[in-house]
Amino acid sequence: MLLHVTHETRYEYAPPVETAQHLAHLKPLATGSQRLVSHLLTIDPPPAQRGELPDVYGNTRAFFALEATHDRLVVTAESVVDTSVPVLSGAIARELPWETVRERFRFRKDATFDAASEFVFPSPYVPRHDDFAAYARASFVPGRPTFDVAMDLTERMYRDFDYDADSTEINTPAVEALAQRKGVCQDFAHIMIACFRTLGLPARYVSGYLLTQPPPGQPRLVGADASHAWVSVYLPGKDDGAGGWADFDPTNGRQPGEDYVTLAIGRDYSDVSPMRGVLHGGARHTLSVGVTVQPVGEVIQLAPQSQTQSTSQDKESP
Repeated sequence: MLLHVTHETRYEYAPPVETAQHLAHLKPLATGSQRLVSHLLTIDPPPAQRGELPDVYGNTRAFFALEATHDRLVVTAESVVDTSVPVLSGAIARELPWETVRERFRFRKDATFDAASEFVFPSPYVPRHDDFAAYARASFVPGRPTFDVAMDLTERMYRDFDYDADSTEINTPAVEALAQRKGVCQDFAHIMIACFRTLGLPARYVSGYLLTQPPPGQPRLVGADASHAWVSVYLPGKDDGAGGWADFDPTNGRQPGEDYVTLAIGRDYSDVSPMRGVLHGGARHTLSVGVTVQPVGEVIQLAPQSQTQSTSQDKESP
């Protein structure tokens, strides 16, 4: 499926910002199930310096610096991505019980290093807590394969949690969102990751986009979509070989398919926030974010939306 993604981030500053430096994760990854066809990052006002480099997880991270006074900033990322349904490699031990996977990641002297071990440890938005283990236990049945555990937890969270954009903020602790059984995709991803890590298994955060369908008879609106977040769970390879990652979306109770676009991966949201920056001046700011995901054939048929939307996943740092 060829998908066209437009992600516009707009800041208004009062008083104006004198100088600023920003980092952005807005360029989709190339993965086994998606190919980046084109990408354009437009910045207004034009920066004095700009560039891009891969980060430690292989994501493309753009850097730009503004050295003139400005009272607004508009960053627009346009990408065309060719997606397909993710397929697990035949070398992955899909039927391996979760307890066996956990044992592989226990520290042992002279053990073979597995890069996935980094995703077993706590991270800024994903602490270890007994409450995560307590909630996870119903899915972590003894002897159940790790893949089936992840699918069961995904479906349980979809049933148990309410999507409520007003119930959490970007810095709401995951354990608090767990207690209230409310939140947004970012919260649900952090909770599911915490469930796995608290029980000793690797899981990582995935940011991206999801193609949504307009109501029957209604046009697709510019800016009506939002960025999204889900979870990737590690499945070891057979006979101690290299493993792979399988994705799960607890917000929608399913596995991602060709209607998903992967943007970046990390330990949690703090590694892959779409925009962050350091400002001199601009004591106050307002933020609006508009995301449009559409099949390439519909690009010229879009109807404008009157106001952009912002979700928890889109609440970039200033």
